Amino acid sequence: MRARTVSRVLAAVLIFQLGIGALLVLGDMRIGTPRLPGLGPDAPRLTEPVRPGDQRRLFAPERDRPATQPLRDPGPLPDRLTLTREQGAWRLEGAIAPGDAERILSQIDAADPAVERLVLQSPGGAVDEALHLGRALRIRAVTTAVLAGEICYSACPYLLAGGAVRDVDPDASVGVHQHSFGENTLLPAFLAVEDIQRGQGEVMRYLDAMGIDPLVMQHALTTPADEIYILLPEELERYGFVTEDG
Repeated sequence: MRARTVSRVLAAVLIFQLGIGALLVLGDMRIGTPRLPGLGPDAPRLTEPVRPGDQRRLFAPERDRPATQPLRDPGPLPDRLTLTREQGAWRLEGAIAPGDAERILSQIDAADPAVERLVLQSPGGAVDEALHLGRALRIRAVTTAVLAGEICYSACPYLLAGGAVRDVDPDASVGVHQHSFGENTLLPAFLAVEDIQRGQGEVMRYLDAMGIDPLVMQHALTTPADEIYILLPEELERYGFVTEDG
């Protein structure tokens, strides 16, 4: 009888862990997957203007462009970071995929003329790659910038933070939200939570080392992965994303 009771308890715990794990996985999926009932109203689309206190938008940069002017629409951004030189400026555009940091660094080191200033436009992607590349940009004293009408979302602000000098146009769109960490999304819930907490700790240490106020993570941690929190120009200054030399 006792063994049967223990088995039932273990089964209930396992079901609970699987349920929490499923919520974590679903919570990390981008727009296109319906939000679970009762988890809050949908945010407006990116095309809606952003005002103080009304800064969360649906995260669908492949469908919508933010309401900024002038708007530079490059069409679909690359699936992986792409380094190009356009009108005398080095640009780094596209999603951040595994393996991109070392690949892009080799291109930066071989670039002629040298990459001294890097314009960013990315919907985000792999956080660990962004941190790796951001640290390398700081070592190389590269300036990072986001131009008017362009975007830097999700993991992209960590690339921005790596700049020795950081220049963000008031009409640029920079946003943060929750991330997943690690590659195994089938972990038991308690291990998944440990993985997320470890990753968030690494991000906060990185931001502090780059001169960014880690309090910016309050917006990231409270914004679901299928939404994006757009940082206002005054918040970008307050948290240190804009430097005095920018």
